[in-house]
Amino acid sequence: MTSSLPSAALWLGVAGLAPFLAAAAIVLGGLPPGEGFAIPALIAYAACILSFLGAVHWGFALRAGETEAWATGRRLALGVVPALIAWPALLLPGWIGLGLLIAAFLAVWAAEEVAGRQGLVPQSYLWLRRGLTLVALVAMSAVWASLVV
Repeated sequence: MTSSLPSAALWLGVAGLAPFLAAAAIVLGGLPPGEGFAIPALIAYAACILSFLGAVHWGFALRAGETEAWATGRRLALGVVPALIAWPALLLPGWIGLGLLIAAFLAVWAAEEVAGRQGLVPQSYLWLRRGLTLVALVAMSAVWASLVV
């Protein structure tokens, strides 16, 4: 699978990092809305984004041609499982929910890398996801570390 991404995908993806970075800055900067607002907001946003990442793979599955039919089940699962992980992350204590989301982001990243090697995900998408996921993971991990230390 080859394709280039529209430039809007890059700019919107980068803009989508703002809530991760803002929440991390509030929490790590010790600003008052940290515990009461920024941490739950970060967890909720990360859960939404994790669900979105899954939905991308649902879309890949629905658009796939016959030569990729062998991967349909895995793609559809990758489309749903992130949302099934994100939902309980919203309900758990903050440090547990955030830890679960970090693990899930890493798992989706790994699954996308495997899919990329199999030609099921465009390389341009993988490059975008790597950068965005890395920044999101650093922000979430910094907040998580501040909660467990």
